Amino acid sequence: MGTACTPVEARIGITMQQENMKTPAVELINVSRRFVSPTGKSLTALRDFNMTVERGEFVAVVGPTGCGKSTTLNLVTGLARPSAGEVRLMGGPITGIDRRVGFAFQTDALFPWRNVIDNVMAGPLFRGKSKAEAEKSAKDWLARVGLSKFLHHYPHQLSGGMRKRVSLAQTFINEPEILLMDEPFSALDVQTRTVMHEELLKLWAERKASVIFVTHDLEEAVALADKVYVLTAGPATVKSVYSIDLPRPRVVSEIRYEQSFIAYCKTIWDDLREEVETSYRRASEAA
Repeated sequence: MGTACTPVEARIGITMQQENMKTPAVELINVSRRFVSPTGKSLTALRDFNMTVERGEFVAVVGPTGCGKSTTLNLVTGLARPSAGEVRLMGGPITGIDRRVGFAFQTDALFPWRNVIDNVMAGPLFRGKSKAEAEKSAKDWLARVGLSKFLHHYPHQLSGGMRKRVSLAQTFINEPEILLMDEPFSALDVQTRTVMHEELLKLWAERKASVIFVTHDLEEAVALADKVYVLTAGPATVKSVYSIDLPRPRVVSEIRYEQSFIAYCKTIWDDLREEVETSYRRASEAA
């Protein structure tokens, strides 16, 4: 039989839990990341990079093409290690691939030889759930994204937007505490992208994962995020951080017509444009 906690022990446990909840979900502290090119030259992707993502916070990252945005995500996944500085998840160091982290790619990661429900079941089965549990959970998540009638369709039989919904179900079914998204909707048309924004915000509101969302679309960043990080031209460091004080829940199809939304976009673009022009000038000089 287990031993019951004393009132003092119970209070200590609650206090520790409360303190843990105050710990940021993700911290990058004075991080640098260097690569060696095929010619043997050292290239720096990130330099003195600092970022904090609180529990349940939605953070967007914008910056010029090739400045190191995707490199930042790879450091959080544990697929890459910093050359200097420290990356922390939930207050602890990264020691490898962390099961609490989910990743949504620019191109969907669906298995073409599996139907929709088998694709969504794959994660839970890999994590040790029974087939019955995985199937029940997959049906639930596919219902949430409006695909209950497409369980036995294959990826090639779906539209781009439907494939993205499957990808969201595939990611959220594993209940990630931290969700990394690398331009997941960039290939979609404007109308479908707006629908997917609202699907994402709905699922995020239910699960309250901590999100890092990389995008080239400034309007997308402002519409979705609590906070927008603007990165410099490579090697990237954080140029500025903007808190987006727009009420939630947000209806993306409507919010972009509000004056406050337009003002955020204009202010951040004035800041970002300098870095885009610097990046373009460097590329032209190199060519």
